[in-house]
Amino acid sequence: MSIRAETVFVNLLFFYIAGIYVAYEFASVGLQWGFAFSSFLLFAFLVILNNRYAKLKAYRYKIYTSALFYLLFFCVGGWLYLINSNNLQPGYFAKTKLDAIKIILEETPQWKGNQVRFKAKVIYGYQAKRGIACQGRLLVTLNAGKHKPITLNYGDELILPAHYRAVETPQNPSEFDYKAWLATQNIHYQVYMNQQDAILTGQNRGNTLIAFALTLRLQQIEHLKKLIVDQEAFSVASTLILGYRADLSKETLAAYSKTGTIHALSVSGMHVGIIYIVLMWSLRFMNRSTLLKILKAILIIALIWFYALVTGFSPSVLRSAIMLTCFIIAKTGRKRTNSYNILAFSAFILLVYQPFLLFDVGFQLSYLAVFGLIYLQPLLYNLLYFKYTLADKLWQFTALSLAAQLATFPLSVYYFHQFPVYFLLSNLFIMLPASLMMYLGLSMLLFRLYFLAPLLEWVINLTNTGLKWIASLPFSTISAIWWNKTALILLLVFLILFILALNKAQKKLLFPALCTLLIFQSILSFYKMQALRQQKTITFKLRRNYAVAYLYSNRAILFTDVDPESKVFQYSIKPCLDQHQVKEIQFKNGLPDLNKIKHLW
Repeated sequence: MSIRAETVFVNLLFFYIAGIYVAYEFASVGLQWGFAFSSFLLFAFLVILNNRYAKLKAYRYKIYTSALFYLLFFCVGGWLYLINSNNLQPGYFAKTKLDAIKIILEETPQWKGNQVRFKAKVIYGYQAKRGIACQGRLLVTLNAGKHKPITLNYGDELILPAHYRAVETPQNPSEFDYKAWLATQNIHYQVYMNQQDAILTGQNRGNTLIAFALTLRLQQIEHLKKLIVDQEAFSVASTLILGYRADLSKETLAAYSKTGTIHALSVSGMHVGIIYIVLMWSLRFMNRSTLLKILKAILIIALIWFYALVTGFSPSVLRSAIMLTCFIIAKTGRKRTNSYNILAFSAFILLVYQPFLLFDVGFQLSYLAVFGLIYLQPLLYNLLYFKYTLADKLWQFTALSLAAQLATFPLSVYYFHQFPVYFLLSNLFIMLPASLMMYLGLSMLLFRLYFLAPLLEWVINLTNTGLKWIASLPFSTISAIWWNKTALILLLVFLILFILALNKAQKKLLFPALCTLLIFQSILSFYKMQALRQQKTITFKLRRNYAVAYLYSNRAILFTDVDPESKVFQYSIKPCLDQHQVKEIQFKNGLPDLNKIKHLW
């Protein structure tokens, strides 16, 4: 088998993703029909060509045939994205003036105080008492006010007044683009209303299997809540083991974020891998015969997919489940496996099922991390040799952490604007506790070993304390890093060229890599000089507050009634000041006097 055949899905995935991205940038009904027509023509031509391969001597034109094949996947990618874009379809609910809509909850909502927010699917509309079949997704917020919050479950059917409105664009510079984020989830409208205006029909249209899994998960969460006394430890346990995002304190979230270990708080491939290792060890007695090995493979695959179901089919768990399924089947059938092909195949399956996943940050970082482990970890590990087993194991884990961080840090910094300085220390610290938490938690829930609860609580509290200490170290985080897309692309190009130059021993790639790095640094220096010379006034648009910032070099005078610790400041004001590289802020109450501004510094 050639290398090219082994990595066929890597090639197909590249063109398929390219088609999705083009459709995302130029989405229109016309482009949808263009992709559909092109896909049909290309498919028909390739089928005819395959049937008359020998007669037409098509083997002489393999390059052109391959190009048409990849073009087909490019067109199919764009077409699937566009037909899944509800706002382009004729039956989209927002294209008709409706009096009311019927929706189905797509998730299990969680009340926070007197409000609940959830994503829903629109299935029906009412216009002058006439029913109209509709489609689309909607973000719903219900306010209970002084009333008792109603009980809502996945799949419940609700009728709401059609008071939805388009999601607003950001009102302030550098503010998080909530509209664009929801658009990548196929949501363009939202509705906010009092709970008593919604009618619960009593019908449930949720998927039976998913409803069963979510019910089972809630039962396990109730078990954890009774067993783990400390609320913070319970929140970490339910999030890490079952993917149930309970309320975590700001301090704990900040500790995991600043130390680069936030991935441990989300059910991911690492957790599925831990389960796989436990199952392989537990069922090792089934290696005695071929039949038992097949049964073992079926059992492990079934249990992995059951765990994926219980955790809500998150992209990272799905990716791991698909990858491990392919790996187990290939290993059981004694076939050669190519890690890149399996990784690409899992991504391809997910993106066929839901093309919008391509724009999910977790999806992107998850695949980059696994690519780093497959490609970069062996390179880094082979750089050093240690004679003693303990030192060798420590370096192996260090190389693993370095590989994942190196592969993900450009996108991570681009999205989250910070970099954890002590990521090596924190990841080495959390590796054993995270595995222990998974083992203890699953043992408690699966085998009812409730006596392990105090030990699990102690491990979680110890881990939280250790991460908070690392986060409190001097210069633990480099924050307020703002790169534009040009800088991000340049950094990615540099890393790719530099890694290829080292791996392939091609010195000719070092020069373009260094040139790319020089351009990247020049752009950052240019923005730095701009920030040092800036003199501008920024007026923020806030609903219940006011804020005016006067920027001079890397300093700012902020006239506002907003608390610096409030969400309004953190989400609407601070990002703008960070992007302008403001290092010093003077807070002042009251409205500014324009005549005195020049003398304030």
